[in-house]
Amino acid sequence: MNGTAVYIRHFHQGASIAVTLALMFGFAICSTAADTVQVQLDTKEARPRTVESLTERVILRDYRSAWRNMAQALASNSLDPLEGSFAGDASQWLRQTILGQQHSGLCQRYTQQNHKLEAVFYAPEGDVMELHDTAEYQLQFLDGGKVIGDQHIVQHFVVLMTPGADHWVIRQLQAVPQF
Repeated sequence: MNGTAVYIRHFHQGASIAVTLALMFGFAICSTAADTVQVQLDTKEARPRTVESLTERVILRDYRSAWRNMAQALASNSLDPLEGSFAGDASQWLRQTILGQQHSGLCQRYTQQNHKLEAVFYAPEGDVMELHDTAEYQLQFLDGGKVIGDQHIVQHFVVLMTPGADHWVIRQLQAVPQF
């Protein structure tokens, strides 16, 4: 079993058998799909530093953009949409996932995304923020343009974001069973 199949099996527990089989046997390349990404952010519990209103707006913008870019990259099996939104472990993991999809021909489509973020840690220096995301979305697995699996997902993520020159990037995106 390749790394992508293992990742998806753990990442999306309910769709694990179909995805694992699909990735093991390979499918044709998929097309892209654009969809809106809804994000709500609650910063009331952030500690030890209070999140400034400008930072809150930028986090909302950049988190929404990152998920939109990730969805485009996974749907098109292209690394290009990932540039600038992800760094570190999150970037490496997504690159490996897309390369695995390119090899197998299978792709994923994320639609109807709703993210409820809660800021739980904001470093005193303002150089890292930990967020808890309860994400709800429709996940489709495609062989070419044909949907071979479709599942409604509610997933929890622990997210680490850090500021760059003009935007925040996702450095860690870890699925967890609960907070």
